[in-house]
Formats: sequence, C-alpha cells, structure tokens
Amino acid sequence: MRLCFLVEEQYRHDGMPLDVIRQLGAWGHQVDVLWPGRSLISLSDAIQAGSHDAWVLKTVSGGPGLTLLEAAASAGLTTVNDVRAIRGVRDKALAAVIARGTGLPVPVTYAAARPEELAEIPEAEFPLVVKPADGSSGRAVRLVATPDRLLEPVTPDDCAGGLLIAQPYVPNSGTDLKVYSVAGELYATERCSPLHPAHDVRERQVPLTAEVARIAARIGEVFGLDLYGVDILLGPDGPVVVDINDFPSFRQVPDAVARVSAAVLELARRGTSGRDAAPAAGRVAGRATGQPKAGAATTRSVTPLPRPARPTAPLGGGR
Repeated sequence: MRLCFLVEEQYRHDGMPLDVIRQLGAWGHQVDVLWPGRSLISLSDAIQAGSHDAWVLKTVSGGPGLTLLEAAASAGLTTVNDVRAIRGVRDKALAAVIARGTGLPVPVTYAAARPEELAEIPEAEFPLVVKPADGSSGRAVRLVATPDRLLEPVTPDDCAGGLLIAQPYVPNSGTDLKVYSVAGELYATERCSPLHPAHDVRERQVPLTAEVARIAARIGEVFGLDLYGVDILLGPDGPVVVDINDFPSFRQVPDAVARVSAAVLELARRGTSGRDAAPAAGRVAGRATGQPKAGAATTRSVTPLPRPARPTAPLGGGR
C-alpha cells in the first residue's frame, strides 16, 4: 500500500508516529511523509493525484495538518481517523457538548473568550479546571481555586487567544486513567495528572474494568474514531471523561508500534466508504459494546493482519 503521513513539527522526533512509519516501511509499504508548517507542499501533486491509499494525521490542535487532511478527504481520499471525527474532538467545547448530549459522563462545561468572564460561574462550582478549547498535550491546563484567582498571571500559552472552557474540578487521587483504542482494542493505563505534578505515579498498564470499557467504546461510537485516547478520572460518583484525543501516544500499550501499524493498514484497506455497519469500536469481542470483558483488552472481531517480528525501536511520544 501507499500511505501519506502528515506529521507536524512538535512530533518530528517522537516515536509515535515515526516508529509506525518505519514499521510500515519494513513491512514493504510505501510511506510518504509531509511536514506541514516547515515545508512547501504541492497540493496538486500530493492530493489531487490521489495516489495514496490513505492519509494519516499526527498534529497539534489548530495546526495546518488538519486542513490538509480535510483537503484530502474532500478529494475522496481515505483518512485515518475519519476527518469528520477528528474535527469533533479537536474542539474541546464541541466535544463536551456532543459527549454530554449522548449521555457520556462529562462535567458541566462553560465557555468564554476571556478568563474574567468565567467569574460569572457560581462560586459553588469552584475549583474549576480551565483550558483552551483547542489545546493539546496538557498545554495551559490550570486549576483555579476561587473566582478571584481567575486573573492571576498566566503563561504566554494561556494568552494565545481563542475560546476557553471551564469545568468543575472532579476530586480524584491525582492519577489519570488513560484508555487507548487501537481499532477496537482497548487498553487502560495510569499516569500522573497534570494538575498534580508532585503526585508520584508510576506510568503503567492497568486492568480495564467493564464500566470504563463501556465508556471508552461508546466514545468511539459517538465520535466515529478508530485510533484514539480517552482521559478518565475516577471521581467520587464514578468515572468521568475529561478529554478525548485522536491518534495519541499509545504509551504503555504492549507492542504499540506493531498494533497501531496493523490498525492503520486495516483502516486504509477498509476505506472510509467501507466502514462497518456498526461504527468503529462498536463491536467488542463479538459482544455488544455494553458488555465488554473487564480486566483485559477488548477486541473488535476483524480478520487479523499478518505481522512480522516485533519492532525493536522504542516507543516515544508526548501525551
């Protein structure tokens, strides 16, 4: 197959997706890499020729890569993930409305253009977690204890403009649960919360409970994603979804490079027009998504792809 990866500057040295690109090449596939933001791209040659089986995006929110991916989709080319799904989660305000509207456990969400406007939120809702609606990799996420602290000095990233969102803080242990989906296979991992950097947490894979698996699988259904990550907090009232990311780092997923590479090939072969009648992650090991097997990865029933020896390159990448 011939694939095109759009990789932005932030991920130029990251194992994800560079190790995937190398793995696909080792399997005999042709992979072209475009670098939005630091190179001239001939749209006529790259997109209108239609010579790639699929386009894959690894980019920051608001970066130029998404526009290029949308251009490829407009020409009828397959994209991984589906470009319509990516737009739905890149805007965190939009994602919160969609998720909460479908019954997913998402905190009440407020939006404002300036921090001082958030002072109108009832004081009983504080502390608040405030972050840019187009943020990524934990950028400019901060915990605001009281309304009078909304105007405290902030970093340049916080002043970059654009919409802000605020959600009531969910009391938790200081540990984030990150659930990754690789074309229907779900993996749960733990890591330190960016709001509690002093909390000592060993990043590791952990058992996947039935409740969390149902939530993660439902997100795949609602947003139409195939490769994604979900940040979940285990609050006093149960799991709460606080973020959704397309094509994340897949850190701590066993054999992540081989699994993600195989998933990219599967999705490219299937093509956007050939999506299953049930959405991605809509079937889990032959069961309805409401009944995934707890404590282990759940697998959508697909024909397995042949895989060579496991890659030896280490998996890297940011959050």
